[in-house]
Amino acid sequence: METLLLGAGLLLGAYVLVYYNLVKAPPCGGIGSLRGRTAVVTGANSGIGKMTALELARRGARVVLACRSRERGEAAVFDLRQESGNNEVIFMALDLASLASVQAFATAFLSSEPRLDILIHNAGISSCGRTRETFNLLFRVNHVGPFLLTHLLLPLLKSCAPSRVVVVSSAAHRRGRLDFSRLDCPVVGWQQELRAYADSKLANVLFARELATQLEGTGVTCYAAHPGPVNSELFLRHLPGWLCPILRPLAWLVLRAPQGGAQTPLYCALQEGIEPLSGRYFANCRVEEVSPAARDDQAALRLWKATKKLAGLGPAEDDDDPDEEPQPQGPGAPSSLSTPYPEKTTVSGPFHSYPGSPDLSKLTRRRIQVKAEPSPD
Repeated sequence: METLLLGAGLLLGAYVLVYYNLVKAPPCGGIGSLRGRTAVVTGANSGIGKMTALELARRGARVVLACRSRERGEAAVFDLRQESGNNEVIFMALDLASLASVQAFATAFLSSEPRLDILIHNAGISSCGRTRETFNLLFRVNHVGPFLLTHLLLPLLKSCAPSRVVVVSSAAHRRGRLDFSRLDCPVVGWQQELRAYADSKLANVLFARELATQLEGTGVTCYAAHPGPVNSELFLRHLPGWLCPILRPLAWLVLRAPQGGAQTPLYCALQEGIEPLSGRYFANCRVEEVSPAARDDQAALRLWKATKKLAGLGPAEDDDDPDEEPQPQGPGAPSSLSTPYPEKTTVSGPFHSYPGSPDLSKLTRRRIQVKAEPSPD
C-alpha cells in the first residue's frame, strides 16, 4: 500500500511539474482598455479564437468574428456578448478556402467599419477531411487566405496606425520544408497532410517576417504567435470517432485549455513596447528563436511573390520591377477563386481596388535585420 501511495505521489508531483513548466500558459497583460478600437479575429466561433475574442471584448473593443459557419458564428456572438457584457461583438462571414469569399468579406468590412486596429489570423485547419480540391486546401486556408485578407485590409490598418497583425503559427513550423514547385498541389493522405500543415505554419512565420520588412516605418507591426499545446478541435475533429473518447481525457490532462492558448496571440496584439520586435515569433508570451528555414529572408521574399500569384493578385514576380501592377483575377478565374464550400458570402460582386489601396509589390524591398533582443517584461 505504501508503495502504491509513493508511486501515486511521484506521478502527481511529476504532473504538477510538467503542468506548471510546460502546459500552463503565462497570463497576458498589455493594454487594459480597448474602447474605440476595432479587432478582427478569424475562426473565432470556438477554441483559441473564441477565447481571444472574449478577452478583446472584455477590454471594450469592437470585435468582428470572421467565421465560415453563420450558425456557429452567430451562436458565438451571443455567448461572447453575454460573457463580456459588450454588445459590440458582431459576426461576418469569411471562408478562407475561397478567395472570392475573402474579397467579399473585405468589401463588406471596408464599407461598414471606419477603423481596424488589430487583425488576428487565428483560423486554420490541420486536415482536409473528406474535402477533395484541385489545390492545396491546407496551404490555402492557413496561409494564402490570410495573406490576401491582410493585403485587402492594409489601407485601413495603416490609416489607424499604430495597429497590429498577428498570425497564429505553431511549433510545427520547425518540420516545414517549402517546395516552391508544389505549393498548391492537392494533398492526399495523412502523411501529406502532416507535411502540408507544417509547411503552412512555416509559411506563417515567413509571412510575418516579410510583412514586417515591407511595412517598416508605417506604424503597422506584425507577429507570429505559437499558442502552445492546446486542447482544441483543430486535431481532434479529424480523429476516428472511436479514438476521441480515449484521447479527450488525456488531452485534458496534458494540453492547455483554449483560454491558455489565447494568451500569446493576445500578448502580441496588446503588449506595449514590443514594436521593435515586429516580424518575430513568440511563444509563451516571449520572443523565441525559430528554425533556420524560418529566418531565411530570401525564402520569405520568394514566398511573398509566389503567394501573390496564388492569391490572384497577379503573376509571380521574377524581378523587382516597381512599375508592374498586380492584376486581380475575376470571379470566373480557375482554382484560385474556386469555392469549395457552397456558402453565401456577406457581399456578392466582383473584386475591385479600393481608393488609396497600396500595391504590396510596390512597398519597399529593403531587407531589415529583425532585432534579436528579448521581449520586455
